[in-house]
Amino acid sequence: MTLNRRSFLSGTAAITGAAMLPQAVMGAETIKLGSILDTSGIFDAYGKPMDMAMRLAVADINAAGGLLGKQVEVVAYDTQSDMALYSQYGQQLTRQDRVDVVHGGILSASREAIRQTMRKTKTLYFYNVLYEGGVCDGNIFINGVTPAQQVEALVPYAMGKSGPKVYILAADYNYGQITARWIQKFVADNGGETVGVDFFPLDVSDFGSTIAKIQTAAPDLVIAPLVGGAHLSFFRQWAAAGMKDRIPLASTTLGVGNEHKVLTPEEGDGIMVAYNYSQELDSAANSAFKEKWAAAYGDSGMIHEIAVSNYQGLLTWAEAVRQAGSIDRDAVIAALETGLSIEGPAGKITVDPKTHHAVLDVHIMEIENQGMRVVKTLPQRQPIDTQSVCDLAANPGDNSQYEIEI
Repeated sequence: MTLNRRSFLSGTAAITGAAMLPQAVMGAETIKLGSILDTSGIFDAYGKPMDMAMRLAVADINAAGGLLGKQVEVVAYDTQSDMALYSQYGQQLTRQDRVDVVHGGILSASREAIRQTMRKTKTLYFYNVLYEGGVCDGNIFINGVTPAQQVEALVPYAMGKSGPKVYILAADYNYGQITARWIQKFVADNGGETVGVDFFPLDVSDFGSTIAKIQTAAPDLVIAPLVGGAHLSFFRQWAAAGMKDRIPLASTTLGVGNEHKVLTPEEGDGIMVAYNYSQELDSAANSAFKEKWAAAYGDSGMIHEIAVSNYQGLLTWAEAVRQAGSIDRDAVIAALETGLSIEGPAGKITVDPKTHHAVLDVHIMEIENQGMRVVKTLPQRQPIDTQSVCDLAANPGDNSQYEIEI
């Protein structure tokens, strides 16, 4: 997020510095966990809470005695929202730091900038972010929601509240392009019609002409897989044009970085989303997590979808190490491929052995007064978009990203 997120994240650096969680005693007898995230720059609203969640998970693990009798040591790099630095730090983590596992990446481009390095150096890699789906690689485990889990749930709900004619606005890169195709598929599967699809570079912030196009097309619903602070302008301009109460909005991205807390209620209320996590989830596990976060960092307001995904990814890796009784990559992968499960703030997370993706709950939500009110839960959604093309049990050497064809 770049627009108006500074006030929302004000004091983050101070909070992080003041509440920095205890670090492991460094030395040869540690397990080294590498982290590469955008904790500064234009994507820091995503990366800072992810980093905080990672450190919270590591502090919990170490306070409980560590793993295999060893403390977990964090080796973290800030890419400053520069994709080129992902490649540099990926090489450094694997070749110089010789970490045992890497958790990192936010945008799909950042994942692809380091994935092959992790594979070539046989460094186990966790990508813990909502993404466009389709990656099939035996060295990676993915804990974020995929389009078939999310869009399959969101589209029929949103169309049921609006109508069959849908207009799509998406970020012009891998995530937006592929997700737009999934939206078109599920619109058609539910008897609807896509009346327009527009793509926007991440730095576009003027949507005046686009809003005029949408008015001419007269859809019943707009679905917006837009990304980042510049694209947040669309939701403001849509409301300012008096359109929010005329044509409903849904999004596959709004709120994953707490963008809904930057919009006013007048701009954001009523927008429909579907994710694995909401701070409004009524569960003992979520309440305990928020209390733990507040104790460490002063308040729980910065928690968001992909911060929780990162936390749950750390818990999944740690449980696999315990079950394997080893930090050896192949032994940990074998433990993960048993269908290992953990309980996290968002509920039960299970590794799908066939795809290395997560089976998880998806909650349909509506933004309300800068929160995300849960209106329906679809439990334990399978990663079917990837399962249809990826079978690592049959083809363990696969190294592809499959894309939907429409």
